[in-house]
Amino acid sequence: MPAAINREAAVQVQNLRKKSLDIHTLCQQLLSGDISALSQGITLIESTQVKHQEMAADLISRCLPYSNTSIRIGITGVPGVGKSTFIEAFGTYLTGLGKKVAVLAVDPSSSLSHGSILGDKTRMEELVKNPMAYIRPSAAGSTLGGVARKTRETILLCEASGFDTILIETVGVGQSETAVHSLVDFFLLLKIAGAGDELQGIKRGIMEMADAIVINKADGDNLKKAQLARAEFARALHLFPAKVSGWEPKVLCCSSLTKEGIPEVYELITSHLLEAKHTGYFEANRAEQNQYWMMETIQEQLNLHFFDNPARKSLVEEYKKAVRLNEISPFEAAQKVLAHYFTA
Repeated sequence: MPAAINREAAVQVQNLRKKSLDIHTLCQQLLSGDISALSQGITLIESTQVKHQEMAADLISRCLPYSNTSIRIGITGVPGVGKSTFIEAFGTYLTGLGKKVAVLAVDPSSSLSHGSILGDKTRMEELVKNPMAYIRPSAAGSTLGGVARKTRETILLCEASGFDTILIETVGVGQSETAVHSLVDFFLLLKIAGAGDELQGIKRGIMEMADAIVINKADGDNLKKAQLARAEFARALHLFPAKVSGWEPKVLCCSSLTKEGIPEVYELITSHLLEAKHTGYFEANRAEQNQYWMMETIQEQLNLHFFDNPARKSLVEEYKKAVRLNEISPFEAAQKVLAHYFTA
């Protein structure tokens, strides 16, 4: 991990340890566009300490009236598809239009290996220097739900801090796409041609979620392959049921290196958002997402409370062993553990 990022993270954690941390002042600084205050606020959200969680809830409550002002775009694709290069090219294009862009990553990496945590800051060398852009990787977490929830709260702080375009990147594996889809207004799936997965690698769930497919790396000798892949994906999209919003997903080609096709991607997203707002789907979708995250948060907190009790954890292990030995049915074991929870 680069020394500069190490120092940045250390300073943020050190600031949180100060007993004199004033949420009112932090909020005012954040609302004025102070990037250091924004980073400190996000670090507060990511902290697992009870005191910090209470302070984070206070900060979010204060910032809530100033949020809900951005366009949220989800970007996914398997490793190697060029997500970071695309996001840097796309983000740079957006800042050139006068947009303030925040790039967030949803990465449920191991808390031991850390996966690609903080990697985007080193890959997007130009965007990270752009004064109109802010890049923030997610904290590693043992559960995707927790990481995604923190990302949602981070979105609110970024919006309150003046960022009007939020790009949310997933690692492109597992359930992260589903979580990100519940955070965004537009979901973009990146693919590359010639990787042998034009149709075989299509995951039905991801295809159904995608509002657009962009064939990346459409340059040089790969251009013709990209155009063929575009046609194949366009045909495949017709096999899926119509979206609730009424939007018909499109397939485009682009090159993150030459910047060809990048403006067209933005035009497509703008077209989708205008249509969604005109039909009322935009607001309805945001409202549904808010309800979804309320229920997800309740479930997460119940789960934490349930397994936070040492005696209950021991009881669970005891019944797991009994179930494994076929001494008790899984359903009866579950009922006995739940009975202990409800009578405790």
